[in-house]
Amino acid sequence: MDHWAKLQSSFNSINFAQASTKFSKSFNSSVQATKERLGQISPDEITELPQEYKDLEARVDALRAAHLSLLKITRVYEHETYDYPTQIQESLSEISSSIGYNISSFAATNLKGTNLPVPNAPAERPEQPHKTLPHALVRAAAAGAGAIENAVVGTTEGIGAGSGDRLGKALELYGQGWERIAVARMDQDAHIQDQFLHPWQTTLNTSIAVAMKARQAVKASRLELDAAKQQLKNASPSKQEQARLEVENAEDDLVQKTEVAITLMKTVLENPEPIKNLNELAKAQLVFFSTAAEALSVVQGEIEELSVAAEGEYR
Repeated sequence: MDHWAKLQSSFNSINFAQASTKFSKSFNSSVQATKERLGQISPDEITELPQEYKDLEARVDALRAAHLSLLKITRVYEHETYDYPTQIQESLSEISSSIGYNISSFAATNLKGTNLPVPNAPAERPEQPHKTLPHALVRAAAAGAGAIENAVVGTTEGIGAGSGDRLGKALELYGQGWERIAVARMDQDAHIQDQFLHPWQTTLNTSIAVAMKARQAVKASRLELDAAKQQLKNASPSKQEQARLEVENAEDDLVQKTEVAITLMKTVLENPEPIKNLNELAKAQLVFFSTAAEALSVVQGEIEELSVAAEGEYR
């Protein structure tokens, strides 16, 4: 009985008149939008929005497009493998080590409380090498230098040892240069993620999104006004006054929402954050490329000396 009383109370609290009016306005707006799309409404009967509003719309659209365009490319900085050579595959030992850790960790966690022997939990996950082009070059140069050094040591009576030793030394220097670049590369990516990508996406998902939502409200209000005008145009004499009142209310609503949208769009366009964020992107890239240029300049000079010496000895 109490349940029925609560249900009846909730039912009585519903304002059916208000709900009906809201549904009617929504339906009329949908009809208006459909007629406009099909060209059944004369352009003269479509309420013209202020030129300032339309100009701001175009500028906000351009701003949003610029954000999306640059974000589409720069999001690669979220993943360190964006320049890693695709033809390089993990070594068998690296894969086995990773799989072994995962199996041991799973068993140590899930076999507790059972009759099965529980293996000791692995101390820590095996260190995974960074998957970037600079790191790959460091590893390749180190492997090459090591192979040459071992071969030279085992050479009978040091045959060809001079040239081989120089190449090994050159590879070692090359690897050292790229090791510095590899560190700079990781620093660059971290800076871009923190100082560019995060705030850039925040602007896109907050202030620009709010302005776009305000514009949608203006569009809905404009459709509601034009639908009300159509209702007034076709209203019978007994309903003229009510229809006229609805048009006036819709006009007031459109003016208010247009003013809000204009304010929000101006705020978005005047926001200095995007330029600041872009500066941080350029600055991070400048530091990286400057470090790379400096590191390679140093090692290239030393490698060139080895090259000249090797060429002189050869001739």
